[in-house]
Amino acid sequence: MARLSDIIEEFIKTLLKESEGELELQRNDLASYFDCAPSQINYVLATRFTLNHGYYIESRRGGGGYIRIVRLDTDKDDYLFYLLKEGIGKELSEQEAVKHLQRMVEQGFISKRDAYIINSAISDKAIAIPSTLKDGIRARIFKSILAALLSLDEKK
Repeated sequence: MARLSDIIEEFIKTLLKESEGELELQRNDLASYFDCAPSQINYVLATRFTLNHGYYIESRRGGGGYIRIVRLDTDKDDYLFYLLKEGIGKELSEQEAVKHLQRMVEQGFISKRDAYIINSAISDKAIAIPSTLKDGIRARIFKSILAALLSLDEKK
C-alpha cells in the first residue's frame, strides 16, 4: 500500500502534467482533499519538489495564500553535467539515486528500461558491502554512468 506522501506527490505531478508544468494550489484545500494536516503537504513539497528534483516552489502565506509549483525543463546535457559536477557529491544514497533516475525518465533523458537497469546496478542489493562504503561506491558508479551518457550524446 502506498504511503500518503507518495500519493500526494503523484497527485501533484499529475496536476502539473495536465497544466503543462505550472500549477497554483491552496495548501489548506489540498490538505482537506487528502484529509491530512497542512504540514504533511509542506513535507511533500519540501522533500519531493525541490530545485534538485527539477521544481521551483513559490509560497505565499495567509488567508489567500497559495503555492505555485513550476516544473523546470532543462537540457539533458546541462542536467547530466550538473549532476556530475555538483549534484552528486562523494556519496549517494540509494534513495537519492532513484530520485535522480526518476527525474531523468520524467524529462525523457533515459527510458524506464534504462533507469531500471541502472537502478539494478547501483542498488544496495548489488553493492553488497559494509554500509559505510556503499554510498561512496554508488556515487562513483552513478557518475561513471552519467559520463558515459554524456559521451554517447557527443558521438551522435
